[in-house]
Amino acid sequence: MKKKISLLSLISLFIISCGGGNSNENGRSNFSMFGGNGSQRSTSVETSEIEIGTIADQVRSYGNVKAQNVISVVPQVSNRITNLYVDLGDTVQQGQALAKIYDATFRDQLTQARSQVEQSRIALRRDSSEYERQQQLMERDLTSESQLDIAQAAYQNSLAQYESARSSLTQAQENFNNTEVKAPVTGVIISRALEKGDLATTGTELFQIASTNGYESRIYLPVQDWREVKIGQEVNLRVSNESNVSARGIISRKSPQLDATTGLGEVVITLTQTGNDIYPGVLVENVINITTKEQAMIVPRSALVEQVETVINPETNTIDLERTYSVFVSRGDSIAERRQLELGIEQGDKIEVLAGLIPDDKIIVTGQSGLEDGSRISVASGDRFEAPEQRQIERQANRPGRNAASGQNPLANMSEEERAEAREKMQDMTREERMAYLRELREQQAENADSTSN
Repeated sequence: MKKKISLLSLISLFIISCGGGNSNENGRSNFSMFGGNGSQRSTSVETSEIEIGTIADQVRSYGNVKAQNVISVVPQVSNRITNLYVDLGDTVQQGQALAKIYDATFRDQLTQARSQVEQSRIALRRDSSEYERQQQLMERDLTSESQLDIAQAAYQNSLAQYESARSSLTQAQENFNNTEVKAPVTGVIISRALEKGDLATTGTELFQIASTNGYESRIYLPVQDWREVKIGQEVNLRVSNESNVSARGIISRKSPQLDATTGLGEVVITLTQTGNDIYPGVLVENVINITTKEQAMIVPRSALVEQVETVINPETNTIDLERTYSVFVSRGDSIAERRQLELGIEQGDKIEVLAGLIPDDKIIVTGQSGLEDGSRISVASGDRFEAPEQRQIERQANRPGRNAASGQNPLANMSEEERAEAREKMQDMTREERMAYLRELREQQAENADSTSN
């Protein structure tokens, strides 16, 4: 009797195992237990078409926007500041008064200089008349040559003193005028170093004025990028943390040499169009298009699979790393095929494909990390990768009863309380019990939906 029972058990087990026509809940053939073709589980993936569009080889670097001309206003005389007429951010016109320096001393010097000029003028007139008289007397032999020479020396000395007095007057007048500090150009006050009552000295900056003629951005590039950029190339400028282009410009100047310390080359970008976000000092990203290609095959960087191989260089006896890139292509929506790629221009998260794909290919963009060449796949629609809230709203809009009957997750059509209760029930269940429980929920939801529609 025991032998019969054992034989029947073995036969039953064999029949169950060989039932290749039936599939379990996971879609795998029961024949997989013996290594049949159904042993490989399909992986859910998302595919995307290859983008055909424009891509550019770009140089990106950050720099600050500044006025093309920033002028330092330095006092020409030294004394206390008695008044300040402007402050930061004020727009000033050329020749406008900015500050006043205590001028009593310079006024006295100016008065003294004027008096010296007047005295020198009187002495010059006197000595000039005497010299002319001596010349006339000499012509009539009524004076000696020594008297003429004395008169001539006195005249020349008076003339020199008069010229010196005039120079002193000019300097005194200039010093007095400089007690009123004026704007050398039209612009905006961007810096003020002293306050009222401070001592202003010659050589010490008092104000900085940014000329309103235009703006520029200076960037410093490594030698590879510095070689590529050319004067006249267009540049897009984007304020840091902003998504849209804030200004446009062109490369106006380029340093002919690299900095010996940093190894970087300076490039000056003159802004031609500015938006409301552009002002002196703002940090911007400068994007320079080096090469632009039309009708290029473009794939997202996230779709690439990187392979790194270690190679021993026999000449240098060193270990080198060789990197290759590939993508998986969906073949018949059921098989993943690996394609080795030759890449071109890289722009942000997009990369140009030079070889390895054709425009009609559908590349796998989600779920490719664990695939191998020839892996079985199941191409899922986009909603399989959406957030649960989005899927729930969509199902409610499309008659949830029918969706439940089609085999989708029945928990998505429950309220939060019902969902929590169902999860609690399934915690202690086995896998088979959970599958049966979910199947029962689907059937109940389908019956409720049909009864509601009827």
